[in-house]
Amino acid sequence: MKLNYKRTFLVGLAFMSICMFWQLYDSIIPLILKNTFQLNDTLSGVIMALDNVIALFLLPMFGNISDKCNSKIGKRMPFIIGGTAVSVVLMTFLPLFDNMYFENNNQLILIMFIVVLAVLLISMGTYRSPAVALMPDITPKPLRSKANAIINLMGAVGGILYLIVTSILYSTARTAGLAHVNYQIIFVIVQVVMIVSIVVLYLTIKEPKLTAECMEYEKAHPEDNLEEVDDEGKAFTPKPVKRSLAFILMSIALWFAGYNAVTTAFSKYAQVVWNMSLGSASTCVMIATAVAIVSYIPIGELASRIGRKKTIIAGCILLSACFAGGAIITFTVHSFTPVLYVIFDFVGIAWAAINVNSLPMVVEMCKGGEIGKYTGMYYTFSMAAQIVTPILSGALLQYVGYWTLFPYGAIFVALSVVTMTQVKHGDNKPRKPKSKLEMYDVED
Repeated sequence: MKLNYKRTFLVGLAFMSICMFWQLYDSIIPLILKNTFQLNDTLSGVIMALDNVIALFLLPMFGNISDKCNSKIGKRMPFIIGGTAVSVVLMTFLPLFDNMYFENNNQLILIMFIVVLAVLLISMGTYRSPAVALMPDITPKPLRSKANAIINLMGAVGGILYLIVTSILYSTARTAGLAHVNYQIIFVIVQVVMIVSIVVLYLTIKEPKLTAECMEYEKAHPEDNLEEVDDEGKAFTPKPVKRSLAFILMSIALWFAGYNAVTTAFSKYAQVVWNMSLGSASTCVMIATAVAIVSYIPIGELASRIGRKKTIIAGCILLSACFAGGAIITFTVHSFTPVLYVIFDFVGIAWAAINVNSLPMVVEMCKGGEIGKYTGMYYTFSMAAQIVTPILSGALLQYVGYWTLFPYGAIFVALSVVTMTQVKHGDNKPRKPKSKLEMYDVED
């Protein structure tokens, strides 16, 4: 049994387009709110937090709704196509309102901008869970860590493509001295990439056929299924599996709380504690991201050999140790040290080990036909942590001291190790080939 890499890359096009949009959202929208609409940081922050709050409710809801969809083109494809189409149309208005407000400071334009932005966030929220659930729908359970590594890689490609394009179109040489920057070109480029990605996805991935093939495989390998059947013939999730699910969801919230706290506040922290420039601080985070991207596929391969749970626990221990190392440097060094680059190298590897394997473990525990629902549950706990932790860690920074950041991250990630030890289900069991000849089998 081999993973179909070509098909998995094609499935990843949906996630690539989603990540490209969010990269645009996180980098351009704050600039528009501040420079064009002249909103203060607090109000701008509230608006920027809308996506996490909306996602907290929409992702599990539409994941569950897509599970029950039974269209001719599949469960997930209607949401992916419809959500992308609506989002692309709504994106057209944001740079237009930005330019209109610069020409005419009419508060009605600001209101229209916020309303369209809110509806856009809703439309994006309708298809993220279905897009992510498509991979496990058409991928046998033992191969999902490898497949999820590719999906994450495609998401990273989307972000990198956006950064390359913006670095060319909006360089300092091009924007220096401008009273107003017109962002319409970058919006159009992202829209085109989103449209092309989904068209290619639809034309190449025949969801109903591939889902049926995956279901046939799972019927032939009942040892991979965790669900049981009651006296009336209805499938149900046993209590021990539900217990494992509860503990892995707690683990997800804990490690996101620790990781997000450090990555969100690091630039500010590095300036205050180590007198680092923004460029040097950003380089640390960029190194972690780049190393994580390079590690995705090797980590997926490793997990298929030793198991997801062991890989995640190793990643959590390494990540907690890296944050503990950051705390030690805080107390012993009062300026930038290259050791930080080494630490963030290992942060990238650790995060890849965690991120690649956590979603496959969650969806492994679901009973048939509920992959979208469980994908939504994964995002509910990860998003909830990312909403709460900036507030909690920010309060510690303000009222206790900046030294609390790395211990905060280390403690929360260490706690996730404890909860992960209680997860007894959802691990893939590497299956030995029936004959030595199968070891040489390679799928096109």
